[in-house]
Amino acid sequence: KVKDTGLYYDRYLREVIEVLETDPHFREKLQTANTEDIKSGRLSKELDLVGHHVRTRLDELKRQEVSRLRMLLKAKLDSVQMDHVSLLKQFEHLDPHNQNTFEAKDLELLIATATKDLENYDAERHEEFKRYEMMKEHERREYLKSLDQENREREEKRMEEMKEKHRQHPKVNAPGSVAQLREVWQETDGLDPQEFNPKTFFKLHDTNGDGVLDEQELEALFTKELEKVYDPRNEEDDMMEMEEERLRMREHVMKNVDINHDRLVSLDEFLKSTEKKEYNNPKEWETLDDTKPVYTEEELLRFEAELRDKEVELSRRAETLRQEQELLKERGKALEAQKREYQQAVLEMSQRQRNQQAADGPPPAAADGEPFHQEMKKLEEQGNLGEFQLSNLFWMSDDVCHISTPCTIRISFFISRSKWTSVKV
Repeated sequence: KVKDTGLYYDRYLREVIEVLETDPHFREKLQTANTEDIKSGRLSKELDLVGHHVRTRLDELKRQEVSRLRMLLKAKLDSVQMDHVSLLKQFEHLDPHNQNTFEAKDLELLIATATKDLENYDAERHEEFKRYEMMKEHERREYLKSLDQENREREEKRMEEMKEKHRQHPKVNAPGSVAQLREVWQETDGLDPQEFNPKTFFKLHDTNGDGVLDEQELEALFTKELEKVYDPRNEEDDMMEMEEERLRMREHVMKNVDINHDRLVSLDEFLKSTEKKEYNNPKEWETLDDTKPVYTEEELLRFEAELRDKEVELSRRAETLRQEQELLKERGKALEAQKREYQQAVLEMSQRQRNQQAADGPPPAAADGEPFHQEMKKLEEQGNLGEFQLSNLFWMSDDVCHISTPCTIRISFFISRSKWTSVKV
């Protein structure tokens, strides 16, 4: 299984490699290819010979990656602050002229971008650690400023004592030296140090059996040395510093052992490194505490100025949001007042109607509509179902509201003498 590279498109890279390895022809070419074949893009030409089902799966993976990047692009475009250069870099591993199918150009771009990004990956990790250390120092200084003189002196003394306590640790062997490897052989592998064998050691720690030690397998060799200096239970030990130390150790070994610079250590390279002077008589390893700070005072001042600018911008945005919130609150109050006015108007209209009904009094006959039927009877006797006038007539039934002002109405129809249905004006 392909290991996590730490790249932001790592999943896409791993899935492409895993799909390609399902094709026997391409897998054979990949196993026999050297570093130059891969970096130059010559291996990409073999993509034309893979099976149809492999190409179909690669097409699907590319469409998924394009979709993922589109969503990422939309999210970044929606953000207030946007780094356009960083945004464009996130598309470098895809052919921009073809968004649907996976071609040889895609494989070439993917390999080239991954190679370049992995070369920059360590530098980016160092930069992240530098910013972490500057933030830690900034917070330390700000904290001390907030104290009175007596408490500040007490805190400065306590901090210095913690630093000194951290420096008290066993000697750290130089990574990749015979002393360091023997210690792993004895304490991690549980083997007799007198029987140490470099070739056997290599095969023991090639955990995935691919014939090389990759960066993760190398870094695992330094755990025993790091445990001499860092303990997560100790307040004075910073685990972020431990990971930076691990990175420094791995870079040191790669510089001395990785002859072809492919970021992998082959058995041949490993055995050749045991013949060097540095293997048996290395320089004393200096930990981060023994070296100068990873930043200069000028860099720290620029970093603090950057923090102040960000704080001003955040304050400005917070004030804008506060004003918008106040505006929304005022609008809400206005809408609530308008709602109450409407409700009051409805209540007043209803009250006027009730008052008018009370003033007009009840209808002059029974509730079954007898006055209406009497008028209808007169019209029937006269043979006239045309127009007639009702004066001061008003009453309410379950289904109909009858008017009280004088008006002329035309009878549409009625069902019986006991219940009339509707009237059209």
